[in-house]
Amino acid sequence: MKNNKLILAFSFLGGLVLLFIIAPLLGMLFSTSGKEITETIKDSEVTDSIWLTIWISMLGTIIFAIGCIPLAYVLSRKEFYFKKIIIGIINLPIVIPHSAAGIALLSVLSRNTLMGKIAESMGFGFVSSTAGIMLAMAFVSIPYLLTSAIDGFNTVPVKLEKAAMNLGASPLRSFFTITLPLAWRPVLSGLIMMWARGMSEFGAVIIIAYHPMTTPVMIFERFNSFGLQYARPIAVLFIIICLILFVALRLFSRNKINDRN
Repeated sequence: MKNNKLILAFSFLGGLVLLFIIAPLLGMLFSTSGKEITETIKDSEVTDSIWLTIWISMLGTIIFAIGCIPLAYVLSRKEFYFKKIIIGIINLPIVIPHSAAGIALLSVLSRNTLMGKIAESMGFGFVSSTAGIMLAMAFVSIPYLLTSAIDGFNTVPVKLEKAAMNLGASPLRSFFTITLPLAWRPVLSGLIMMWARGMSEFGAVIIIAYHPMTTPVMIFERFNSFGLQYARPIAVLFIIICLILFVALRLFSRNKINDRN
């Protein structure tokens, strides 16, 4: 009986938290008419911006995963000096203001820096470009992938890898046939979270590149220039598309895992 009262009390408190999250989103959704959404879909600037936001974040996630997943494995398996400091550095982008992250990136990517000059000599630049946007998105979202991948590799028993290597498998083969498949779920979850977080980034992106305009920047620009009525339909459309993609990826990853099990 006492336990039931505790569950009820906790459920009530949890319900308040859920209401705090859902109420503003529902309020925005119900304040936007179908006609406004339809007109927003017809606006090529908006649809181009949404597409740009989705694919840049996805490309950044894929590219940085090539380095993040091996790094997560090393941090999971090896003990060395300054390991905790490195893990702290990895999580730094989460705690610093993202406008400050943008300034930090600009200090190494602007045209008068070494990186900027190298990029320009190769025919591209980071400021006001898709390459800069991708780096800004990746910078603030990398901790989600690294943390999730480290947790995933930590759950894989080392003895399984050693058994595979005792049977003749190379460390690389052991990683791809034993470790990564067993840690796949948290790794995939981290990839999805990194991609989703990158899409929503505003502070770092606007410092690096106001144009081409990602959707969070466009929502800000429309709000500043025309007011809430013009910014709200874009926000609703972007949230709906992100929600559909997010749920689809979650269902896809769950089906893959179920098939493998």
